[in-house]
Amino acid sequence: MLVRFWGVRGSIPAPLSARQVRAKIDSAVQRIKPKDIESPDARARFIAALPDWLYGTIGSNTTCLELITQDGTHIVLDAGTGIRAIPLYGDAPRDKIYHIMFSHFHWDHLQGLPFFNYAYNNQFNLKFYSTSNKLSSILENQMIAPYFPVALPAAFTKNIEYKTISPSVLFNVGGADVCIKKMRHPGDSYAYKFTENSKSFIFATDTELLPADFEKTEQNAQFFENAHTIVLDTQYTVEESIEKENWGHSSFCYAVDFAALWHIKNIFLFHHDPMYDDKKLYSILKAARWYSHYVSKKNVVVYLAQEGITIEI
Repeated sequence: MLVRFWGVRGSIPAPLSARQVRAKIDSAVQRIKPKDIESPDARARFIAALPDWLYGTIGSNTTCLELITQDGTHIVLDAGTGIRAIPLYGDAPRDKIYHIMFSHFHWDHLQGLPFFNYAYNNQFNLKFYSTSNKLSSILENQMIAPYFPVALPAAFTKNIEYKTISPSVLFNVGGADVCIKKMRHPGDSYAYKFTENSKSFIFATDTELLPADFEKTEQNAQFFENAHTIVLDTQYTVEESIEKENWGHSSFCYAVDFAALWHIKNIFLFHHDPMYDDKKLYSILKAARWYSHYVSKKNVVVYLAQEGITIEI
């Protein structure tokens, strides 16, 4: 499986402001020494040595991932504003079928769908999945007047299917076994687990980890234990997670403890708060890696979810 990150923010899109761009430029200029601009090679080395938070950005779009199975099936996880980039920068599936799976229906997880260009092309087939048997009306209602200028049934491809899924039923898409699990979040949110070639990938956005998630039950073990990689909600700091109890999000230390408990090899910190700039997010990554190494003392590899990256499971 390949997993591509198209949108990694939570709540609302968070584009770089002019102030943030100026701050990045100013910080880079302050690092320049005469030897750094002596030649094109010296300039290239200087740029390559800049810290990640300074040279580049985590991204501004709301939640959207794309999973590509070994047989080339394309699965889209949530339709935040990141989905708009798929037709622009991604590779279309050979069969022109997109399987679009929803964790839940808060706006930051479906607001990009009206801007998904392939949805208006009758050569493409869209298969939508969720636990709701009212999925068609949920998606259509965000595109009715006066909220959007065109309606979903009239404007979208005529090749649309709606599939209702259940936590109790395993299903298969493109050779990958798929199951879901209800997590704690206002209005509910569902984690997805994909297993192919004995390796599992878990997408668990909008999740407030609770003591029950750490209990060694058969259900928890079957879903989480020994997964290769998990993308897990870490929107808050520890202090914020205490202040915002019941808001439906977690912090990095709980997430690292969770991954360690269930012997998950890799964790991607995800659903970044829109108020956090790149420097703040990389400081959280540094703290999470320190915590994983010195406190949990488990072999959990911690990454930061970032727009544009692709990982292999």
